[in-house]
Amino acid sequence: MPDATHDSPYGDFPRSEMRAFVPASAHCVLDVGCHTGAFGLGLKQRGVATVWGVEANPATAAIAARRLDKVIPGYFTGAEVPDDFFDAIVFNDVLEHMPDPAVILRAAAPKLKAGGVVVASIPNVRHIDNLVHMLKEKDFRYEPAGVRDATHLRFYTLKSIPRLFEQAGYAVEKLEGINESWWTPSLLRRLAFRFFSGYFADTRFIQFAVVARPVAAAVSGSGAATHAPREQAATA
Repeated sequence: MPDATHDSPYGDFPRSEMRAFVPASAHCVLDVGCHTGAFGLGLKQRGVATVWGVEANPATAAIAARRLDKVIPGYFTGAEVPDDFFDAIVFNDVLEHMPDPAVILRAAAPKLKAGGVVVASIPNVRHIDNLVHMLKEKDFRYEPAGVRDATHLRFYTLKSIPRLFEQAGYAVEKLEGINESWWTPSLLRRLAFRFFSGYFADTRFIQFAVVARPVAAAVSGSGAATHAPREQAATA
């Protein structure tokens, strides 16, 4: 049987670094853009009772269907997803592929139970590899995967990510840099991180992890939201 992940630049990665951002109390989770279901499988192994997925690629959706409790083929905007059903909805490197991510986030809010959260991983366009690429090569060359993925329609930074969620009606509760990758013995990088460490601190991370709660739920469910400092990723 052909391997459906062989020709995909996204592989069959479990994204284990994102599991900790899904609340330990979550019993029912929706993974949007679940690919092969590897992330959701990890959640189930952790003890999450029910994990659904939404996946547009039929081949990888078929793999995910063997791992998760239910997989809805197609895109989130057209998926028949019940309201008031999930404790967490996950977008792992998905929102940047959308023409208007705020529309997707607004559509996700009614699908959450009271107190539910959206969890997202979003590429950092200010990652040092990308900055060096633009400075040295004076170019912005798209790639099959990564920060300059050819299918990315939106690009985000540490500052613009909270703005996206706030415009969509969410309170950002956690924002952290993940997948730190920056050190090479190049003079440019050594100078940047030695003499301008504060300015370039956020460029160490390939992605940022976000946990956000719809504002109404944050107010009525748990009182005043506790916001992680927006610069937490830059000072980690």
